Amino acid sequence: MPRISEQNMTQEEFTTYIDKKMTEKEFGRQVEELARLSGWTYYHTWNSQNSVAGFPDYVFMKPPRIIYAELKSEKGKVTRAQEYMLLTLNQCNQTTYIWRPSDWNDIEAVSYTHLRAH
Repeated sequence: MPRISEQNMTQEEFTTYIDKKMTEKEFGRQVEELARLSGWTYYHTWNSQNSVAGFPDYVFMKPPRIIYAELKSEKGKVTRAQEYMLLTLNQCNQTTYIWRPSDWNDIEAVSYTHLRAH
């Protein structure tokens, strides 16, 4: 299989390629690194088999802020249980997101905006 390098593509083409190929696990590692770099503490359930269905993948905390985020690959589907849990959290005045690799610029903006917000 030929190796694809950023040097052979425009930034937009490379980003699109990465977005489509990135797994949810790889994406999660990227988001975790951004959280560390921007001063957020986070919780992630490693194995959700015995957890309540639909609870978001991540909880990010930077007092006084708390964010619940469900991470998906570009083609990943949000389940009804996940939609219900996010809606319920929103009804409790909590901040929730569904993030995909293509949302990276927005994720960075949220991370740094919330960082400066307090």
